[in-house]
Amino acid sequence: MAEDTIYVDESGRQVAPPQQAQGFSYPPIPQSRQDKADILDKIRPDLIVEVIRHKLMGEELINGKWEIQQHLQSRALTPVGAWDIANLMLPVSSQNVSISKLQDHEIRSRALSIAKTAQRMCLDNWIDYGITKTDQLWFVHEIVFSNTLITLKQPEGAGIRELIKGTTTEQRSVVSQDDRKSRGGLFFRR
Repeated sequence: MAEDTIYVDESGRQVAPPQQAQGFSYPPIPQSRQDKADILDKIRPDLIVEVIRHKLMGEELINGKWEIQQHLQSRALTPVGAWDIANLMLPVSSQNVSISKLQDHEIRSRALSIAKTAQRMCLDNWIDYGITKTDQLWFVHEIVFSNTLITLKQPEGAGIRELIKGTTTEQRSVVSQDDRKSRGGLFFRR
């Protein structure tokens, strides 16, 4: 028996290797290195929203710390404006959206609606947001629309859902192999 072979039960806990039954040997079952929770933990579309918020305020990440860049302050939004715009994008930049199954027309409609809302917020709150030029409105619109569209398009075709579903199926096959081993030679008898 190879030293790198690990036997697990249906809960993923390590167990002792099965006894060989009536001379039959069973192929080792490799331990699943990823499960559904691990994959979902790695999908973090919300992280870009925090980056966008800081960038909208004219900040750069330097040595792990966000620092205000004076040369960008004439074009930057206020912390209130950046916060509101980031919060507008946050609901579509979530793990739930990453595993959704939206159609193309739904994605485009939702992205445009969110970008229009960002425009309305900038117009209604232009003083509080630090809006001084019309090009800032277009800039915010493009950032919001692009991020929202790309985030909503990411799960198109159910690629991430299929990946997660495939991982679940792999775990189920491990359980079914364990069941065969526990029955020993009875599986091969008539």
